[in-house]
Amino acid sequence: MNTDRQGNRMSGATLEAIPHFDQALSDFNLYRGDPLAAADRALTAAPRLVMAHILKAHILALATEPQATAQAAEIVAIARGLPADDREASHLAALAHLLQGNWVAAATAMDLHNVRHPHDLLALQVGHIMDFYRANARDMRDRMARVLPRWSPSTPGYSVVLGMYAFGLEEAGDYIRAEATGRSALDAEPLDCWAHHAVAHVMEMQGRAHDGIGWMTAREPYWATSDNVFKIHNWWHRALCHLDLGQADEVLRLYDGPIRASRSMVALDLVDASALLWRLHLTGQDVGDRWAEVARCWEPHADGRYPFNDWHAVMAFLGAGREPEVDCAIATLERHAAGDADTAGWTRAVGLPLIRGFRAFWRGQYRECAEGLHPARFIVNQFGGSHAQRDVIDWTLTEAAVRGGLTSLAEALAHERLALKPHSQVNRAFLRRAQGVNQSPPRE
Repeated sequence: MNTDRQGNRMSGATLEAIPHFDQALSDFNLYRGDPLAAADRALTAAPRLVMAHILKAHILALATEPQATAQAAEIVAIARGLPADDREASHLAALAHLLQGNWVAAATAMDLHNVRHPHDLLALQVGHIMDFYRANARDMRDRMARVLPRWSPSTPGYSVVLGMYAFGLEEAGDYIRAEATGRSALDAEPLDCWAHHAVAHVMEMQGRAHDGIGWMTAREPYWATSDNVFKIHNWWHRALCHLDLGQADEVLRLYDGPIRASRSMVALDLVDASALLWRLHLTGQDVGDRWAEVARCWEPHADGRYPFNDWHAVMAFLGAGREPEVDCAIATLERHAAGDADTAGWTRAVGLPLIRGFRAFWRGQYRECAEGLHPARFIVNQFGGSHAQRDVIDWTLTEAAVRGGLTSLAEALAHERLALKPHSQVNRAFLRRAQGVNQSPPRE
């Protein structure tokens, strides 16, 4: 039968094309190699293989990049003209929502799809990524919990489902089970960088910086290979561990080396670059002209379609002193905010308040920044990223309170952070400065 490795039937498949499709899906599962190229090989062998078109469309649509989104729309148009079964039609319906910026509708459609097709590994993964981009920790966890009883260790891809479940458990705060599940996934498939990343998140959230560095270092041969498209984000996680230990020189070494040496134009990599430079700035480090390079790379991405990206683009524009681009980004977001897509709602409720708060901080308007970020931080999980990524908001708020002389607020926020990560050098410094032990704020 013309099925994938999990037993799902595929319209338009041929025996020659199926191994190429399976390779494409495996590459996507492990964030390695070139899944788009493998899907193209499948389509060369079987041009009417609907699932190969769908796989490509999902990857491009989830990239949150303007050109990739346009390419995804073209592919979906082609796929709609081909014979498809109910499962494939369900994928195309979810993609239609996603391409319109309706992430919640797309993820909900994938919820129902996964219930009907629990062994559709592509659907599980794209649904998981949709949950991540809309910061829905519960669905990141429960999407896998709903189907895992239908899987077994003998089912191809079982470890991948475990790795996604581990990350969902971590984002839901179930750290003990998250780490155990992530390690189990890696026992079965050491190359699963998403499972590795899930365990790294546990260590970050628990303030286990030394453990985190040891974890990243010991497993580096598995996650840092040249064909691993997720390696920069994992390097970013290691940098966070060093930053928590006050090792700024090592953070800058990692930034100039594996994090930015390639000058990647990928949005996910640019998010990491902006976020790391911003944290370094908050701790008083001179990052030199690094902002300028990142700001140039952000230019084609800041289009208002995914406000999480625009927020990080604005960090770079501020750092590079490009105020006109900041104003342009805000104006673009204000136009998109008038729409009725999910991303428009995220922009109104979260994206614009965050950008205005960060701009106020950069301008030295610390009290205004604190007033804006304090309420915003409680609703930022309405849009993208992980807890670790969104922590830059609380860093900025706490630093604004310290620099703005909001002593009671600064001390309270420092205590809040220390309750979660009592050994963090960053958090201890916040408390010392809030209590007046060291009144001088860090300056570049």
